[in-house]
Amino acid sequence: MWQTRNIAEHAYCPRLFYFMQVEGVFLPSTDTVQGVAVHRRVDKPSQAPASPEEGDSAAARPVAVRSLALSSEALQLTAKLDLAEISGVVAVPVEYRKGRPKRSVMSPPPDELDEVDDPPLAQTEPWPTDRVQVGLQVLLLEEAGYTVPRAVLYYAEVKLRLDVPVDDTLRADARACLAAAQRTAEAGQRPPPLVNDSRCARCSLQPFCLPDELNYLKAEGDEEAEPARPPRKLWPPRAEGEHVIVQKYGARVGVRGESLRVTDNEGRVLKELPLAGVESVYLLGHVQITSQAVAMLAEKGVPVAWLSAAGRLQAVTDPLDSVSATVRRAQVLRLEDPVMRLELARTLITAKIQNQRTLLMRNAKPPTTAERADTAGATDLPPHPIPLPLGGGEGARRAGEGNASALSTSAADSGIDGRASLERAVVEMSHHAAAAAKASDLEVVRGHEGQAAALYFAHLPGTFKDQEIAAEFAKHGRDRRPPPDPVNACLSFAYAMLTHECIAALRLARLEPSLGGFHRSKPGRPALALDLMEPFRPLIADSLALAAFNRGELGAGHFFRSAAGCVFTDTGRRAFFSCYDRRMNAEVTHPAFGYRLTYRRMLGLHARLIAAWLLGEVPVLTFLTTR
Repeated sequence: MWQTRNIAEHAYCPRLFYFMQVEGVFLPSTDTVQGVAVHRRVDKPSQAPASPEEGDSAAARPVAVRSLALSSEALQLTAKLDLAEISGVVAVPVEYRKGRPKRSVMSPPPDELDEVDDPPLAQTEPWPTDRVQVGLQVLLLEEAGYTVPRAVLYYAEVKLRLDVPVDDTLRADARACLAAAQRTAEAGQRPPPLVNDSRCARCSLQPFCLPDELNYLKAEGDEEAEPARPPRKLWPPRAEGEHVIVQKYGARVGVRGESLRVTDNEGRVLKELPLAGVESVYLLGHVQITSQAVAMLAEKGVPVAWLSAAGRLQAVTDPLDSVSATVRRAQVLRLEDPVMRLELARTLITAKIQNQRTLLMRNAKPPTTAERADTAGATDLPPHPIPLPLGGGEGARRAGEGNASALSTSAADSGIDGRASLERAVVEMSHHAAAAAKASDLEVVRGHEGQAAALYFAHLPGTFKDQEIAAEFAKHGRDRRPPPDPVNACLSFAYAMLTHECIAALRLARLEPSLGGFHRSKPGRPALALDLMEPFRPLIADSLALAAFNRGELGAGHFFRSAAGCVFTDTGRRAFFSCYDRRMNAEVTHPAFGYRLTYRRMLGLHARLIAAWLLGEVPVLTFLTTR
């Protein structure tokens, strides 16, 4: 069955119709929330209307019927009318609208006696989408046996009832829009986005559709096309929603009315906030949540993540509205192609190495005089100076992230100082980024990632001001199972949180997080989420740890050491989440599009660009890099 509301959106934008009807996408905005408020009264169903066959006996039944549900097998159409004014066999549909009607300017008739031109006349008329929607309602009412002489549009902003006469033209327009919408849906692919159209500015799905961004990337990839116009800044840089993190031992999350309520183990209210403003919920350690809260959050499309007290992601709810057969089918088919997986891997790892290199150049301490003397004359470097494994896949990653001492060990065999100088390291990382971008095999990309990671983590301790913290991190290198020191514990916790952020971003983009391209898909591994987070590891997690320790917001006292490793204390976790929230809400300028977004919104933007690339809407992929 086709919904009349979605069919009417086809008259506004075929791509919007496809998102809503075929993929089931809906993103609330200020306009949609205000529209819900306008419909609140008519959304309460009244007594059932009389059937047209009842004749005179219908006089005792209500005249105004709210939330009247109609459907037609012949038209394959269904609708819920806001209001229907019924008298016997005569019915008049009344559709409520939040805004105001369209105004068209008409010139007054000429008058030979007038010396001064009269001002133009303004005439109100329904918007095309509104006209189509009431036209479809007319078809349903007539199919049910009613006579419909007119339809009414009520515009709440100006409190105006606008009559729409029912004639053959209205019926023909409604049927034509229905047929066009059916053809669009049956085509099986998203219609192209509008080009520099004013309608996009007020569309609630603009952050999902990305019309300007997709048109810009398509034009950039086409040498014969006209120069691309930079995307307009249509969506705000930051979201207004709340990301709720509950970590207090024994806390309980429930709902009361339209509010999310957090209480302690004695029933005292710790926090209460409107459900409408919640974007995600994190539950750490021994925290309970009621089934009613899970159901209501799922109904609103809000993901809930369960994490261990150490920050390991254990489970995530999957609201059913996050599934799109069109996107999932394209994801499976495209990522089965080795060429597509290689292209994704090259783009991801090139951006990751560039961002790691930038972080070192900004924050690492300059080399000592002795280091400069040891590396003098070593500016012209071979492309792959350190013989770490190129074809080992996960082995290359372990060599890079498992222990930074692998760098000095392998380099010593070739007579090169393993610590080298910062200048030498950043040049080598630049070589690895360039080589990864041109790699002809996925294992070669993994090898360059591992070699760049070894260089990166060998010099990352030099970015920390606390000498004791830095020395302990330098001793262990990057070690995660379990984290042996505060820096490793902070990085592991930040990576776990970032993984959930990427899962949420991919679900909003209608992608399956477990089907990756660069990371191998394994049971329980969100491979595509790990793919997406690669360029953002240094930008979000590593930068967060660096800033938190260097500003004194985190220190040795915020961690507890045991035989099971180094973990946050309760106070340490609170301090971490304060830093994490600040980092996720920090704004950064996109290098290609030119506008600023928070890091959280950047994750969502790039998840949707991956979906567009998998669907063939853009020819190339790009990821965020900073200078």
